[in-house]
Amino acid sequence: MNDPFDRATSTPPPTVGEGCTARYDPEALNEADGTDFPGAERLWETLNEPPAVEKGAPVAAPETRSS
Repeated sequence: MNDPFDRATSTPPPTVGEGCTARYDPEALNEADGTDFPGAERLWETLNEPPAVEKGAPVAAPETRSS
């Protein structure tokens, strides 16, 4: 980058197909493309765990209807 006015930009990889069937060309992808997130499954489980109930915390009684 010799030109101080030359800005760094990113470009998407080439695509194959058109319209709804367009996708990145698997032949053109390499290690630098895509995302690798090995902790994704654990993060999903953590975010979707039912809330823990504290000991001694009052538990709401179910509503009852009298007729």
